[in-house]
Amino acid sequence: MTINVIGIGLDGVVGLNESVRQIVERATVLVGSDRHLRYFPNHSAEIIVLEDILETIVEIRQHLDTPNSCIVVLTSGDPLFFGLGRLLVTHFPPEKLRFYPHLSSVQLAFSRLKIPWQDAKIISVHGRSMDELIQALQQGVEKIAVLTDHTHTPKAIASLLLALDLPIDYHFWVCENIGSEDERVQQWSIDEAKQEIFAPLNVVVLLRQSRIATNQSLDLANLPWLGIPDSYFCTYDDRPGLMTKREIRVLILAELGLQPGQIIWDIGAGSGSVSVEIARLFSDSTVYAIEKTAAGTSLIEENCRRFQTNNVVSIHGNAPDILHHLRPPHRIFIGGSSGKLRNILGVCGMRMLPGGIIVLAFTSLENLHTALSWVEERKKSDRSWNYRLLQVQLSRSIPIANLTRFTPLNPVNIMIISR
Repeated sequence: MTINVIGIGLDGVVGLNESVRQIVERATVLVGSDRHLRYFPNHSAEIIVLEDILETIVEIRQHLDTPNSCIVVLTSGDPLFFGLGRLLVTHFPPEKLRFYPHLSSVQLAFSRLKIPWQDAKIISVHGRSMDELIQALQQGVEKIAVLTDHTHTPKAIASLLLALDLPIDYHFWVCENIGSEDERVQQWSIDEAKQEIFAPLNVVVLLRQSRIATNQSLDLANLPWLGIPDSYFCTYDDRPGLMTKREIRVLILAELGLQPGQIIWDIGAGSGSVSVEIARLFSDSTVYAIEKTAAGTSLIEENCRRFQTNNVVSIHGNAPDILHHLRPPHRIFIGGSSGKLRNILGVCGMRMLPGGIIVLAFTSLENLHTALSWVEERKKSDRSWNYRLLQVQLSRSIPIANLTRFTPLNPVNIMIISR
């Protein structure tokens, strides 16, 4: 005997083709939620209301051995797409199951938006945590479809987006009751979504936009002088998390021991967040922002225009080679080295002015070991070299439905070298 698992949409019976309707009509056992069973109010089959899934599976198994029985299980959309089908295949042999998928809610959502979705990230927070969604947002995934529930609602997702303080923007679409007569598909601002009450059956679609900061002017007079929020910086479209985070940036600036009128090297400057912070604090200093990628150099220049800093010199080049052509520095920050850390430190050690400070930020133990061994070698011939280490492990609070939890930033090792 076969269990027929039939996907059904919010359009009900009219959305089923004739052959599938006939299977439902022949059913001697009809299984489904209250909502699905209401599509067949006068059916003569034995009705099993799907409430406790394990109890329902036991009841289905009891009917499998009944001669001439026809078991039909009704479920939403595609049964094998975040649906009941994945549980059925773990409890019944494959030969006992036959699936008749309907269009999934995600498929319908993207068709309404008229957007290709073969590259979309599909995430279910239905009865699950938001960890996967948080990771996707922090990585800047371009297209995200979220299957929600009564706790992880569009409102909760909007609150999460605000709390993450992303350096990119997402267009926020909510597709409600999709496929039914009262379907509503609409884009909302994050603030609007936090206030709106949505239908229980909905899909949230998040579409990443390019460099939100570029098109929005800043109120520079009201910006903090120290610790600019990450979201104010232009950053990489495909890697928005690739920047020195605000909390780490503040520590780095403190450890550099900056003074007015200095020359600062920012090696591996990325999008230029550290350079911009220094330039705003000390307008009479000169910051050389060295970045090997053209994309990074473009971002540095864009951020300098955005924050109206004219004392950052953006340099597209490779360290250590380019360092020989720069004015000797009082302070050096190394945020990236592309596997050339020892050589970069060698040039920095020769060219740094007396009383200088080098601050390095590492995420890998290998780079930390390289820097430690380099300092130890210097100390053998010059005991004036010293270093200190900070290991920074920070977490930011984020809302999870009506609760609050911490999400960690990547651990960072900060090394301060002085002579």
